[in-house]
Parts: sequence; structure tokens; C-alpha cells
Amino acid sequence: MSVSGIGTTHYPIAGYETRKAESVVPQKSFSDVVSEKAIEKKDDINEKAFEYIAPNAPESVKQAWIEAAKETGANGLGIKGNGMLSHISQMMVQRLNKMIKGEGNAESLDILGSTTESAILATKQALYNLEHPIVYTPKSIEVQQACIKEREFYIAFLEKLQNL
Repeated sequence: MSVSGIGTTHYPIAGYETRKAESVVPQKSFSDVVSEKAIEKKDDINEKAFEYIAPNAPESVKQAWIEAAKETGANGLGIKGNGMLSHISQMMVQRLNKMIKGEGNAESLDILGSTTESAILATKQALYNLEHPIVYTPKSIEVQQACIKEREFYIAFLEKLQNL
């Protein structure tokens, strides 16, 4: 059979012959690689979220933050694994309030402070504000679920901070 006058016999067959099966080295599946990258990315996002609100916090506070984020699957800023905000978290509100009051610029706002005690106070304040909103605002189911995860994070983070 030929197409436009070119016969199939004009094509070289080199490289198309069958070969013995080569020894196959076990490799990670695509889903394993993707899930590992997602975990690394989440860890990076949790660290970036922490650095965003606590550039002067001690390493022990940072480790407590990252452990609580891994445990709950959320962080105190409402930043999802893809880097987008799930909602405006209470720590984000604290950060914006400080900026409005002129207590720093967008790059240098420190919510958690430089001690474990200051991190505990800021987290307790965020948890209180989450549980006692000043004004009722209707929220979508997704935002309600994100707020539940945020609360879980604050509780886990507080437990870890109080054990330091």
C-alpha cells in the first residue's frame, strides 16, 4: 500500500525491531513524584507564611508552626498548598491592623514577636477573634471549612508553644 506514491518499503526499519527486555530499574511512579513535590511545596508555603508574619521569631516557634501546619493541614494565614488564600485569616487581620495603625510597612510587620510568650499572646488573640467575631458576616461553605481548619491550627500551635 502506498500513500501519495510513497511505498512503505522506503522507510528504514532500523530501530523498530524487537529487542530483548532490558533490566528495568524500579522507578517512582508519577503520582509518587507529584505527591512528594506537593509535600515539599506545602512545607515551603508554611515556612513562607511563617516568615511573612514572624521574621524575628525564635527557631523553636518556627518549628512549632511547621509541626502544627503539618498536623492540621492548614496554617495561620489561610494559605493553601497552591499558594492561594483560602480566606482572610485572623493573623492576616492582625497584620493588616498593624499596617493601618502605621506600626510597620508591608515587609516588616511582625505578628508573633521575638519570644515564645509574644507568639502565644498573638495566637490566643487570633483564636479569640475567630471565635468571637465583631460583626457577623455570612460565609460560603468553603470559607467556613477554612475557618474550622484555621481554628484547629491555632489550637495545635498553642499546644506546641506552651510545651516549649
